[in-house]
Amino acid sequence: MAKYTDSKKTRNLLSRAKELSKEKGFFYVVRAGFRRAFINPLSYRYCKYFKSDRTFTFGGDTYRYFIHKYNTTWRNERAVELPIIWKIVKKYQGKRILEVGNVLSHYFHVDHDILDKYERSEGVINQDVVDFQPSEKYDLIVSISTLEHVGWDETPREPLKILRAIKNLKSILAPKGKLVITLPLGHNSVLDELLRKGKIQFTRMYCLKRISRDNLWVETNWKDIEHVQYDSPFNNANGLVIGIIDKK
Repeated sequence: MAKYTDSKKTRNLLSRAKELSKEKGFFYVVRAGFRRAFINPLSYRYCKYFKSDRTFTFGGDTYRYFIHKYNTTWRNERAVELPIIWKIVKKYQGKRILEVGNVLSHYFHVDHDILDKYERSEGVINQDVVDFQPSEKYDLIVSISTLEHVGWDETPREPLKILRAIKNLKSILAPKGKLVITLPLGHNSVLDELLRKGKIQFTRMYCLKRISRDNLWVETNWKDIEHVQYDSPFNNANGLVIGIIDKK
């Protein structure tokens, strides 16, 4: 079984490499492969040894930046998203929890439901978030940097589909339930505009801003990040919204 899994991963990597070669060129693939094989492991070890005690403040609490090999979290918004959301999930252990987008299982042992239209993995429910109707409602629903892709990175493109997605998620919350969403700014211009116009009604909305190349973040206000760009001035997200909807 292990040999089969390894060969399947190899085929998937080769297929992805061919696609990237067509899109961005052969040398891009070579550089990316070198970075993945050599640079990333060295960077990971450096960060674990020298930066594992770094902290940030959010909502009056102090968190450690999350450093993990998968998805090189020390370089992107995962460093702050994961500790914040994981703390919330742990508070709801024993209750009905849904995660939209298969993220947490790559870093932790999870036993909650996972909804992901595209990622094929054991235990993952492959349904569209706008259509999902479970037999029982959830006490907590979380989504980590996923909903900005809904309708935006799909074919055909439906820029306003995210509104339907959030509406459906609210409908499957139990009374007193909570929906927590993280949204990186700059990836989806329509989503950014919806946030600017207040079209997504959060009970509470928090904001984080990246302030350095080595991925330090600070809590701030909406005005400070509403026009930030993705991949500028730093790679990946430079502004992050964490929206909470409490159901009465």
